[in-house]
Amino acid sequence: MSFMVVTQSLLEGFALTCLLFIVTLVLSLPLGLLISFCTMSKVKPIKYASKVFVWIIRGVPLMLQLFIVYYLPGMFSKTGVNFWGVLDKTLYFKYGIECGGPLIAAAIAFIINYACYFSEIFRGGIEGIPKGQIEAGQVLGMTKGQIFSKIILMQVIKRIVAPMSNEIITLVKDTALARVIGVIEIIKVADLFASKALLWPLFYTGAFYLIFVGALTLLFGYIEKKLSYYKV
Repeated sequence: MSFMVVTQSLLEGFALTCLLFIVTLVLSLPLGLLISFCTMSKVKPIKYASKVFVWIIRGVPLMLQLFIVYYLPGMFSKTGVNFWGVLDKTLYFKYGIECGGPLIAAAIAFIINYACYFSEIFRGGIEGIPKGQIEAGQVLGMTKGQIFSKIILMQVIKRIVAPMSNEIITLVKDTALARVIGVIEIIKVADLFASKALLWPLFYTGAFYLIFVGALTLLFGYIEKKLSYYKV
């Protein structure tokens, strides 16, 4: 099989990898911020329920969470039919979308998982702000929203860039786990080639990840440099 044919197939798989990455990142960041506010809430039921939820999600392997999201709905179905499988066929026959069901299931699992990790990073960044700055904002008559946007936000962003970049780079590599529920991402495509005794595409996938992670590393380095003027 020619190099160009393999590359084209891997690029198609990598497109799904990138899609899963982008959807997860865009939705898990705001959800993570919301969860962090819940874990810091003064309302004890909300605070402790959120902390327990984060503890469970962080303590259970992501692969198991993928299985739970994908297979659990079918266990409660009277017919025993997998919901995501039905959705997958519907999306394919109506709109020509392949792997739609598994991809949505994977996205849900990834979003919940990473939102919990991001929430801890957000919480650490927010709680690291000296209380005196918040009290100063209150003395000046600022609302909670103004204190957060004008005093806390930029300092939090500065503090969390490094740990957040590590989690985001980990997310890039974790997307490979989506193949266990049938998402045809780049590693799954390489596995299909390997099943035909063509092993080199499996190693070739490393180049795609290295380029993607390299680009993200440069991006985060640029962001850190731009924020370096803001001392915390």
